[in-house]
Amino acid sequence: MPIEEKERPQAMVSVPSKDPEPPKKDRAADNLLKAKQELKQDTELNEEDQALKGELEMLVERLRESDTSLHRPALESLRTLIRTSTSSMTSVPKPLKFLRPHYAELAKIQASWPDQPVASTSQAIAQTATAAVETVAAAVGLGGKDAAVNGDKKDESQVQVTDKGLFADILSVLAMTYSDTGKRETLMYRLKGGSDEDPGVWGHEYVRHLAAEIGEEYAARQEKEESTEDLLALGLRLVPFLLTHNAESDAVDLLLELESIDRIVDHVDSNTYQRVCLYMVSMVYYLTPPDDVDFLKTARAIYKKHSRYTEALTLALRLQDMDMIKEDFEAPTNPQMKRQLAYILARQQINVETDDETLTEILNNTKLSENFKRFGQELSVTEPKSLEDIYKSHLENSRNPTQVDSAKQNLAGTFVNAFVNAGFGNDKLMVEAEEGQSWIYKNKDHGMFSAAASLGLSLLWDTDVGLSHIDKYAYASEDYIKAGAMLANGLIHSGVRTEMDAALALLSEHVEATSVPLRVASIIGIGIAYAGSKREDIRDILLPSLQDSSVSMEIASMAALALGFVFVGSCDEDVTMGVVSAMMERDEAQLKEKWGRFLALGVALLYLGRTEQSEATIEVLKTIEAPLGKVAITLVQSASYAATGNVVEIQKLLKEATDHLDPEKESDLHQSMAVIGVALIAMGEDVGSQMSIRHFNHLMHYGEPVVRRAVPLALGLISASNPAMHILETLSRYSHDNDLDVALNAIFAMGLVGAGTNNAKLAQMLRQLASYYSKEPDCFFMVRIAQGLVHMGKGTIGINPFHTDRSLVSPVAVCGLLATMLAFTDTRGFILEKSHWMLYFLTMAMYPRFLITLSDETNELLPTSVRVGQAVDVVGQAGKPRTISGFQTHTTPVRLGHTERAEMATEEYLPYSHVLEGYVLLAKNKGYEKDADDMEVEKK
Repeated sequence: MPIEEKERPQAMVSVPSKDPEPPKKDRAADNLLKAKQELKQDTELNEEDQALKGELEMLVERLRESDTSLHRPALESLRTLIRTSTSSMTSVPKPLKFLRPHYAELAKIQASWPDQPVASTSQAIAQTATAAVETVAAAVGLGGKDAAVNGDKKDESQVQVTDKGLFADILSVLAMTYSDTGKRETLMYRLKGGSDEDPGVWGHEYVRHLAAEIGEEYAARQEKEESTEDLLALGLRLVPFLLTHNAESDAVDLLLELESIDRIVDHVDSNTYQRVCLYMVSMVYYLTPPDDVDFLKTARAIYKKHSRYTEALTLALRLQDMDMIKEDFEAPTNPQMKRQLAYILARQQINVETDDETLTEILNNTKLSENFKRFGQELSVTEPKSLEDIYKSHLENSRNPTQVDSAKQNLAGTFVNAFVNAGFGNDKLMVEAEEGQSWIYKNKDHGMFSAAASLGLSLLWDTDVGLSHIDKYAYASEDYIKAGAMLANGLIHSGVRTEMDAALALLSEHVEATSVPLRVASIIGIGIAYAGSKREDIRDILLPSLQDSSVSMEIASMAALALGFVFVGSCDEDVTMGVVSAMMERDEAQLKEKWGRFLALGVALLYLGRTEQSEATIEVLKTIEAPLGKVAITLVQSASYAATGNVVEIQKLLKEATDHLDPEKESDLHQSMAVIGVALIAMGEDVGSQMSIRHFNHLMHYGEPVVRRAVPLALGLISASNPAMHILETLSRYSHDNDLDVALNAIFAMGLVGAGTNNAKLAQMLRQLASYYSKEPDCFFMVRIAQGLVHMGKGTIGINPFHTDRSLVSPVAVCGLLATMLAFTDTRGFILEKSHWMLYFLTMAMYPRFLITLSDETNELLPTSVRVGQAVDVVGQAGKPRTISGFQTHTTPVRLGHTERAEMATEEYLPYSHVLEGYVLLAKNKGYEKDADDMEVEKK
């Protein structure tokens, strides 16, 4: 940084410059010009400024006097002049400007004064202050009456300050512009002053400056372990001013520095709480523990204080605290509001016991299938689509007729048909097929397994009709068909609960079957059907299959995975010990099998989103010497911080992923998990997501093969059902990679990114890939799968785990995505061999992308006008900015994209929820009258 001329040592000034020295005549002319400019600047002061400058210099002279009776009036006059001065946004107030040369001297004078109480009575001082105001007013050309108005109103607390204390207050303001950086003299003199007056009377800039210095001083004292009570007391006096002057973010930042964010609850009111909470919640991703949890708890307390039930419940769900969740659910006395809260809990698949039948029906998602089909009718997409409708083979630029394995083609058709017609229950290949003409019989062995299981996807959420359709295959002679039917029973119950517990009744009897496919299907079926339920009776059913060392790794790992699904995020000790014990009891050869990774995922899911609570388990896993121990540790670390954006954990995982290992000497599977883990942690936060995408590009350039194969999967996870163009282009490039395993995963990731969006650009890319890979059966198969995913539910179902305006993440959906990712870490060993049924793990993440509005009186569909547009981040913006851009007006029910947001088009109805997404109850606005604008909306 260049040193100013006046500050330079003489030695530096005398160093000859490289530039030629200007002639002496020119230098003399420059000096003369400079002197003239300074003289001109002084002479340009108008009479009022000259008078003010003279008055200020006279007051400084009085403070130099030994006569102490002159000090108080002089100080009062200075204070009044500084407070009543005005300036533009870009200039320093004139009193501060004119006092600049005197600051150092004033500081010495203040330090030389002895500490003393005020000698005169409060009345006498008040008279002195009034006289001072009149004196100043005369100097600047104001009348006494006007000066009294513009002057400062005295109260007892202000009057009781000593002369030295008042002097310190004035110096505190002057130090704001004159003090050297790092000395924190504004704060020092403020604390010396001891005044109880509101610091806000000195202006907004002073308060902000003081707040910044309080934060710095607090951090310095914390390092030295010194008392900070005075700083906290002063900080809390600044908070009300900041909150009432549109500086909510500054108030929150100050209390964060003072580690007292919970104190803000008492200061927010009905005008400020929304902006405060919005800022606090948006900050959570950038805070380190335990501040992140404290912020969520404080924001929840503010929402509760202002009876904002849906917002409070949303934050309780983020905290994963069942006591808070139950408390918030029971808080409202309004039965309609309680129903709205039940819809939010049902979306998150949280079950709260209640005696109210209506609430139980909502919590169990009983009418999800019925409402989804009605939603499909509104969008005119109920007609089943054939495979050719999806493939559009006539548009593929294939010069030669495609020669592919017909069995593999039929298998691809099974999945495409299932994904595209999911939830509608009327596909032509399976549900509507004539007797004996079912698609199942066009497949072989394990292909029959997936074909029979596809019934569960076609009849998704429809437990009444679905069970009867599946039942006819449940007693088939072929084990594969029977196993597929068992898995289908689990799939139709995904996200839906019934009082009959049909899934458990049908599947539990086959949990110990001798047939491996039947046993695996039953175990996984139970896991999918009861994911997130945390039911102890299911633990008792599945644990024996995990703890029995005589069963194969396939069965044991699937039992661990199913238990992870059921007890996701619960930190259940029994399941944890069961999985860890299974790892320790198996020999290293068994642990090296490809199935071992799902054993590790089972324990990782138990700690999903639980941050530091997994540390003890990680220490136990470190005792496992087999490579699987390292895989388990990586997965547990990743799952613990899922969707938190924790930078430290991401750095640890990136370090693991960038190590160059010799695959022949040591296992490198944990590196794949590390890459997926980066995406898992970063996916909840926009900045972290963008940064991680840059890291993935580096890994593709410099990473080992096992790392490169995992990168497309990570991209698919970080942007599921959100086809951002830059990610599509990146994946399209990877889909032509020389390593076919990278290409396979990239093609599948394209399907994930576009899942349920009907994205036309992506559909075209996949048709081009179908032509490109027409002679490569594995890649061609994967292209077909991706095409089925893009048109999932005919564009009405998404798999993104985030919902409620992207503020909540569904643990069950994350389970489904992670399990699928792990299957693709060995694509040829699982998906392209006999375990292609693992694609059905995605069912757990599938949910309709709808907004359905219901009447609060009848609970029936209530069509109303809403605006749908791209969500806009309004955190910290002034006024009431638009929360959406580029919106269009629709009548509900409507389809919402991942980055879209809806808001009411008119005020005819008032929503019970703060977010228009999923099911929203509406109340009639009794004070509403239609105006011309609303009539126009209706016409459109």
